[in-house]
Amino acid sequence: MSAYFITATGTDIGKTFVARGLIRALRADGRAVAALKPVVSGFDPAEAEGSDSGLLLAALGLPVTEATIAKISPWRFAAPLAPDMAAARERRTLDLRELIRFCHAAIAAEPGVLLIEGAGGLMSPVSADNIMLDWIVALGLPVILVAGSYLGTISHTLSALDVLARRNLKVAAVVVSETAGSPVGLDQTRDTLARFASQHDVIALPRLVPSAPESPALGRLAGRL
Repeated sequence: MSAYFITATGTDIGKTFVARGLIRALRADGRAVAALKPVVSGFDPAEAEGSDSGLLLAALGLPVTEATIAKISPWRFAAPLAPDMAAARERRTLDLRELIRFCHAAIAAEPGVLLIEGAGGLMSPVSADNIMLDWIVALGLPVILVAGSYLGTISHTLSALDVLARRNLKVAAVVVSETAGSPVGLDQTRDTLARFASQHDVIALPRLVPSAPESPALGRLAGRL
């Protein structure tokens, strides 16, 4: 069994895109894989198939039903906000201890690779008193950090890597997910970032052409998980 936490430098950067690609690559190699998206904001039951949870289930080859979504995403909120803010709108609360217990149970039960996808960015609030980083530290899992290729991502990504290093968290890979409309090329962003984070595996991930074949980079990363 091996488990990894997928987080990002911000929101809407490509965590689910990366998770889906890794799931497909692992399954193509005949390996057992499971995924969790414990907390989901902006969830609309009428659009469940297109939700992050629904996309992960589809990649796993599982039906998208109320039961399967509840199994991988127990905490679902309607507002597209940080989890604590989305929960507050529904007069609900998130307890980090419950999130940790849920993840530990899944880790213990999974014989293959388990991917746990966070919500929002690395420093996003999860509860009234905790941020995403607190959740990751409590689990102590290797991190797959997803960054964008937008102008400014170098600073954001190096800052995130510094925070992770200060918490003694292992970074399995940095995945630079292509950003639409960026004035900086994807490969240029990857190469620049790799110069300043040479101790990490930095992967460039094209994602703007839906019909493009699966990136070989994800297959290589999956082979190392």
